[in-house]
Amino acid sequence: MRFQNLDLNLLVALDVLLRECSISRAAEQLHMSQPAMSSALARLRTYFGDELLVPVGRKLELTSRAESLKEAVRDVLMRVDNAIAAAPEFNPAESDRKFQLIASDYTAVTLIPHVLALAQKQSRTVRFDLIPLLDRPQRALESGDADLMVIPRTYAWPDHPTELLFEETFCCVVCNDSSFARSGALTAKQYETAGHVAVQPPAMDKPTLETWFKQRYLKARRVEATTFSFVGAPYLLVGTDRIATMHVRLARIARKSLPLTLFPLPTPMPPMEQMQQWHRHRTRDPGLIWLRGLMHEAVLRMDAGADQNPPD
Repeated sequence: MRFQNLDLNLLVALDVLLRECSISRAAEQLHMSQPAMSSALARLRTYFGDELLVPVGRKLELTSRAESLKEAVRDVLMRVDNAIAAAPEFNPAESDRKFQLIASDYTAVTLIPHVLALAQKQSRTVRFDLIPLLDRPQRALESGDADLMVIPRTYAWPDHPTELLFEETFCCVVCNDSSFARSGALTAKQYETAGHVAVQPPAMDKPTLETWFKQRYLKARRVEATTFSFVGAPYLLVGTDRIATMHVRLARIARKSLPLTLFPLPTPMPPMEQMQQWHRHRTRDPGLIWLRGLMHEAVLRMDAGADQNPPD
């Protein structure tokens, strides 16, 4: 089929070529031979009057024309997929669909186990693939490589719809052998002057905790150790006199297996709003509607048996 003299089948090849920047990987992804993919690229070059992919050293890079086409082509294909190719209804008991979720390790430990437990009650064939929060996770949402992101509101993309899942508060976590735990108190002055374990995930380019600390104490925290992992942070406290500022739900889970004491923050910090976000063209995707509802059910399940008392 052609539209304005372009074979529409070539749009699929163009989309993969622009994302992979590799003829061999694009051919493999579309189950084509390399000569066939090379032929498709040649036809695309003729149509657009541009090289699209040019050799730079030992790899291929996009031309400026190709860069301008990348998001537009992906957007068109996602619209077609959502309007035509998507199933008119979704029955989890009969589906073998794989949902790809972008989430931090905090979310993977606190919320996702409840999502999987609820999903298994409805289906033994639906699958889930957790994708870590890497650099610019929104690209995966835009490209269709992810179905859903679970992220703080601060990092949500304004171009796509979101829903509030839950709010999370923060607390201070210290080792049971620390001077703070032994004294049974943590003052604002101690929090200000102590050494801290900080978390800086690769994708998070807006350090809201550091911003809050500077606004409150008019100086930066004394960070003595930094990790990319929320789950790993409490392990770095054991045997030290340091403090970690952690999500309350995660801190309570960590306390079950590590010698930790939890204190309220000496100064209140605004709660984190944890959102789920999906591509705007997939709002009516029946499978995604089911998954989004499942996420809300999982939040209720997560908090149903949780300790609702404030930290020690």
